[in-house]
Amino acid sequence: MCVCVCIYVYLTVMSTKPPVLFLQSLRTTSTAALRTRAVEGQKILSRAKRGWVWNQMFVLEEFTGPDPILVGRLHTDLSVSDRNLRYELSGEGAGTIFVINENTGDIHAMKRLDREEKAEYTLTARVINKDTNQSLESPSQFIIKVQDINDNPPQFIGGPFRGSVPEMSPVGTSVMRVTATDADDPGYGNSAKLVYSILEGQPYFSIDQYDAIIKVALAGMDREMREEYLVVIQARDMGGHMGGMSGTTTVTVTLTDINDNPPKFTKGLYEFTIPEDLGIGKPGGKVKANDRDTGENAKSTYRIIGGDERDIFEIVTDTQTQEGVLTLKKALDFESKKYYNLTVVATNVQSSTTGSTFMDQATIKIIVEDADEPPVFSKSTYVFDVHENAPVNTIIGTVMARDQDASRSLVRYSIDRHTDLERQFNIHVDDGRITLAKPLDREADTWHNITVTATEIRNHSQISRAIVAVRVLDINDNAPEFPVNEELFLCENGKPGQVIETISAVDRDNPAQGHTFHYRLDTPTNPNFTIKNNLDNSISILTKHDYFRRQKQEMYFLPIIVTDDGDPPLSSTNTLTIRVCGCSKDGTVQSCNVEAFVLPIGLSMGALIAILACIILLLVIVVLFVTLRRHKNEPLIIKDDEDVRENIIRYDDEGGGEEDTEAFDIATLQNPDGINGFLPRKDIKPDLQFMPRQGHHSGPNGVDVDEFINVRLHEADNDPTAPPYDSIQIYGYEGRGSIAGSLSSLETASSDSDQNYDYLRDWGPHFRRLGELYSVGESDKET
Repeated sequence: MCVCVCIYVYLTVMSTKPPVLFLQSLRTTSTAALRTRAVEGQKILSRAKRGWVWNQMFVLEEFTGPDPILVGRLHTDLSVSDRNLRYELSGEGAGTIFVINENTGDIHAMKRLDREEKAEYTLTARVINKDTNQSLESPSQFIIKVQDINDNPPQFIGGPFRGSVPEMSPVGTSVMRVTATDADDPGYGNSAKLVYSILEGQPYFSIDQYDAIIKVALAGMDREMREEYLVVIQARDMGGHMGGMSGTTTVTVTLTDINDNPPKFTKGLYEFTIPEDLGIGKPGGKVKANDRDTGENAKSTYRIIGGDERDIFEIVTDTQTQEGVLTLKKALDFESKKYYNLTVVATNVQSSTTGSTFMDQATIKIIVEDADEPPVFSKSTYVFDVHENAPVNTIIGTVMARDQDASRSLVRYSIDRHTDLERQFNIHVDDGRITLAKPLDREADTWHNITVTATEIRNHSQISRAIVAVRVLDINDNAPEFPVNEELFLCENGKPGQVIETISAVDRDNPAQGHTFHYRLDTPTNPNFTIKNNLDNSISILTKHDYFRRQKQEMYFLPIIVTDDGDPPLSSTNTLTIRVCGCSKDGTVQSCNVEAFVLPIGLSMGALIAILACIILLLVIVVLFVTLRRHKNEPLIIKDDEDVRENIIRYDDEGGGEEDTEAFDIATLQNPDGINGFLPRKDIKPDLQFMPRQGHHSGPNGVDVDEFINVRLHEADNDPTAPPYDSIQIYGYEGRGSIAGSLSSLETASSDSDQNYDYLRDWGPHFRRLGELYSVGESDKET
């Protein structure tokens, strides 16, 4: 069966060209498309096997027109009436973008087609019998391809751009590459073929029209003259031909610095006036060499190359300000030199582009300004000698200070009394002569260090100081003597000629030729001892006999005269104490006391101490035993025949406080007539004071306890200062109606010795315990 398809394609091209050019292009494109479709139709008819859709690919240019555009027409050559045929379309965009006329098979594009959004659509066509709703042909698939048109201009992504290139770069040096993108199809026509050019930035820079590389176009560009350049780059599509679209961007090109400029001092001669009292390390002036370069290329160092022969000055670089700071290494002296001329150079830290070193030179003139300085002593330390015991006002020495300034101010001298607290020295305020104010003693202090001050008369704030060391020279003013008045020991069983001790005298003086001592006994005919000169300033004490006994004489005194060889010679008498002691056979001293001699032989001091300790321990044990025995025999109730007072022992007492827990003294009840006046309470401090009451007079017998207690109770109840309890309640008085009667012994004529308390047990359980106590007390007393 042979199927014929007639396809009519209408193409529309949207462009920004002028209308005349647009019509020409449209006319040309449409004619070429129709010719292409005719050739393709002839080829399809010559195929042996073909579907009812002859062309499997439809090409449609993207458009933006408001009216529907005919894409093509589907047709079948089946022997069926056209009225019974219905065409259907399905697939991508069917029914929305592409609509088919079910009767004629015409396919229209209803919406704008954009190749950049979707380049092709796949659709399926069917032909159906309207009566039977059956497919007359098998479905046939075809593709509608959206053909690109130049509807997107070039764009620079990420602009504007910044680039840099070193200054003084040669022509052709690459700066950077700037490329644009075009959304059109690069494989169809020239819509995406870009060409670059510079709209602004010439003649300094150029750009490769195809590679988009920006290059230096002008030699000798100096950063110090101009640092930044603004370059405008344009990109055109369609290979740069007319009718294409374009886009632009800006590129800021910065010239980076190179070290092509030397440092330069702002002036060739600097003048500074520096006071001579400027401290070491303090700045005296600043110089600066400017450099047109930046960063590391502008950093310079400074140094002195001439005029500082005495190495007084130093110049250092301030890293923050790049200045050269002139400082002092040594103190200035206006009186010795008033002017200085220094030669200073500034040198770049970085080498230049040619490899040479950039530097500049300047001269610094320094004028030393005179400053008011303190006086200067001829010496920093003075050493003077003076003999001890020299008379007051003796001149020790003279110090001298003078003002070095041009004014030559006079000075006055004084002694810093903090260094001479005892005021042993004086100084003349005008000529600096130091004299003695008190005699000196070399044996007390050999050296005296004082501080002398010199003050300008014209300016009292200018003060200088010097140390004066006074050495006290020795004279023979101390007699020799033995070191200590020590005690010597002599063994009573010694032999004649025995050496008791070797001793040497000492002298507080210190003669230059050394000491020589002469010894002799105060009594040359001493019957017990003699001395021997050892020829080394020491002597030995020897015995003359061997019958020294402690019982006869325990201690001997030996006076010895010692004389030195000073001028004049001095002597002293020193008495040695010699004690006779008992010694062992080898000469070891054992005992030197006479009492120890009469002790039993063989009984040592340690044994005596042990015996005495045992005796003391036995005495302590006996005393403790007797004391405990006496405490055990004492009765529970103490009775005294002479003291008629008794203590009432209370039971089950519910008193109100500390006053109720103390036993009441019955002596208060013995003589109510003797109570006269108001007794203050001890447990509280009364707020109100009452007039003392008159004493209560008792009856004929002199003691009425019942009435006395009632009176006290009445007074306590009416006392506003009394606490809410009454200490009188502790008496426990039962009244006159008690069958036991009074327990007190005040009214009985019997004594404690013949009184029997056994009847208390018969009064009941309340008195049984009291009866047992008294009964026990009586039995203990009998035993």
